[in-house]
Formats: sequence, structure tokens, C-alpha cells
Amino acid sequence: MTTQTGLDAGDLDLSHLHESVRPIADLPASERLGYIRADRWIGYPAANEALQRLETLLAWPAKQRMPNLLLVGPTNNGKSMIIEKFRRTHPVISHEDREEIPVLVLQMPSEPSVGRFYAAILAAVGAPQRNYRAAEAEQVVVRLLRATGVRMLIIDELHNMLGGRSDRRREFLNLLRFLGNELRIPLVGVGTRDAYLAILADDQLENRFAPLTLSTWEPTGDACSLMASFAASYPLHRPSPIATPAMTSYLLTRSEGTIGELATLLTAAATVAITTGAESINQATLQQATYAGPTERRRLFERELA
Repeated sequence: MTTQTGLDAGDLDLSHLHESVRPIADLPASERLGYIRADRWIGYPAANEALQRLETLLAWPAKQRMPNLLLVGPTNNGKSMIIEKFRRTHPVISHEDREEIPVLVLQMPSEPSVGRFYAAILAAVGAPQRNYRAAEAEQVVVRLLRATGVRMLIIDELHNMLGGRSDRRREFLNLLRFLGNELRIPLVGVGTRDAYLAILADDQLENRFAPLTLSTWEPTGDACSLMASFAASYPLHRPSPIATPAMTSYLLTRSEGTIGELATLLTAAATVAITTGAESINQATLQQATYAGPTERRRLFERELA
């Protein structure tokens, strides 16, 4: 097959790519562009530690006081990707008469009311939506979570809890404590630093939720290894020299240290690499990439509003 670079893909040295990615490099440019724009899992030490902690919790024997986890980090720093990876590892199991949901993931409503939270749980398990009274909704939710075999409840965007009135935040914290005690399953909260501040408001919950922080990236050896993993995951025909200390520092500065922004920047550069025939993420394709970091985007937005 002749590629956009004028070479036969079968004659290319693709040893710089992960084995699973090499067949993708044989595809036409349009299909390779679709591949690089899709979500992909890039493993790194902190993410692997989080997955291991989740596996440990899932295997924990049921008891009256279950341990919980609070996954905390800046926005766009890989928290939701870790949760999705874990959920895919423990998919829904279809039985003849029911579905078993080992790991139930839902998003904290923007308004932390008990009613909206119960509605979110019912939607997550695929139950019909009805206008239940509070006590009735509680019984229905507990019964459904037991019937579907939920062994872990993960609440993403937990920091939304701070968006409500103080009495509603207290009511919701009581609800979390109730669910943990009643179901005897581990609860996992996911959110920004504000999620931890919300849990701090309840002494009993604070003692049960062990925090695990995903910090922003610094230009260390682990960051260089991360760049090498990214470079090997894009189906480009030439190596991408981005795993050096200098390039790592440049990329982290431009993306402001979060893995989500880094992935967006590198995907934009990989797109340029394919469309121009450069076939490598390098200084030239990075400069041509259509990308603005969070601070630059805010400045542009504020300028438009001025």
C-alpha cells in the first residue's frame, strides 16, 4: 500500500510503535486520523496505583465499616479515564433474568439533592424514572443495587456537592454514610480538591475515605516515560522525538501539566503529522498544531468578552 509519504507501508520500519499500533499504521490516512482522535489508555505509575487500589477495594469482604477511596486531582488530569478503564475491566454481566453490575459509575448531579442523586442511580442501572417520595426512592434504590449485584459505587464529579446549600450538603453526606452502611460496599468519590473539602465536613466520612491524589506532571523521568508511551501509541511512520528532557519540559509547560491537555496537544500535532506527510510529532508539527492551553484559552475568551 502506498502511503501519503510516498512509501510502501509494508517496507516501513515501525519498530518505534507499540505492536498493537503497527497494523494501524498500514491504514489510509483518513482511518489513521480517526484512530488518533479516539480515546486511548496510556498507563503510568499513578494510574496503575489507582487501578490497583480499586481492585483491592472491589475484592474487600463485606463488613459493617467498609473502606472507601477518594480520587482527587485537577480537572482534565485523567481521573475519569481511570474510572472508565476500571469499569470496562468489570463489565455488566447479562444473566437470563437480570443484569449484574459489579461496578456502578454515575455522575454527581450539579445540584446535590437527595432526589436528584437517587434519580441518577436509577438512570445508571436502567430503571424506569418515576416521581418517588424520598423514603420510597431510598427503598427502591437499595433494592435495585442489591438485585443488580453492585459491589462498588463510584461517584464522579463529587465536588459538585459543594454547589448546594449547607443543609443539602449535610443531607447528602448523611446519604453517603447510609448507603455505605446499608449496602456494605465500598464507595469511591472522584473529583477536584473541592471533593476532599466536602468530605472533610463529616468526621465519620473523612475517616472512611482514603485520599489518592493525581498531581499535575513535572518534568521527571516518569514524565519522559509517559511521552515515550504517547509517541508509541500514534500510528505515524517516523519516530516522534518527544521523550527527551527538553521536549518533556516544553510539552508540560504548554499543556500546563495535566494529562488530558497533553493528550489534546499531542493529538493535534499527530493530526498535522499525517495531513502534511511529516509523519512525526516534532517541533515543526507541534508549532503547527491548533492548540491553546487552558490559560491561553481563558485569555482569548476574556478578550472576546471585553
